Amino acid sequence: MSKRTAILAALVPALLSTAAGLTPAHSEPRAPAAVVTLTYDAGAAGPWADSIDQAVRNWNDAVHNVRLEPASSPGSADYVYEATSGWPQATLGPVFPGGSGDVQLGRQAVDEGYDAVRITAHETGHILGLPDDYSGPCSELMSGHGPGTSCTNAKPDASEAAQVDSNYAAGVATAHRPSRQVVIDIWSGRTLTRSH
Repeated sequence: MSKRTAILAALVPALLSTAAGLTPAHSEPRAPAAVVTLTYDAGAAGPWADSIDQAVRNWNDAVHNVRLEPASSPGSADYVYEATSGWPQATLGPVFPGGSGDVQLGRQAVDEGYDAVRITAHETGHILGLPDDYSGPCSELMSGHGPGTSCTNAKPDASEAAQVDSNYAAGVATAHRPSRQVVIDIWSGRTLTRSH
């Protein structure tokens, strides 16, 4: 009699789950969204070329849902880098394929002693949807000028990388921002933001 009870005890849950249409506890994992590829044009960036290469490598090493690559032709880029004589500024994204982002790599910040790769990676962070956090430590890329000229960290921290991955988690299906914001980073202390 105990064998019959043991067999019934094993069969009843299996029969109930089939009859009730329940799915097994270990259902198939959902396929991740395709990685979003953002293209950039650095043709007007002049002396910033090496800084752009390093900043892009830093971001590509840190995130999984978006990849930054040079555009095949200048007119096809989702965002552009350009050298300017003013303050660094960038479109506040997240920018998506077909977008029109802009990173102006202003010479004034370098002239004040800030690291060119950190500036470039920071402004690229705006393209990827990250706002400024000037009160943060040097380990936070988006702290920008806050930690001073001695800070040369040009890599996003884990929290910043996770936020960018979240921004692009749904792939290109994510809704685009209706208005365009430009963040002007005055690397000497104050920040201006304007909408287009």
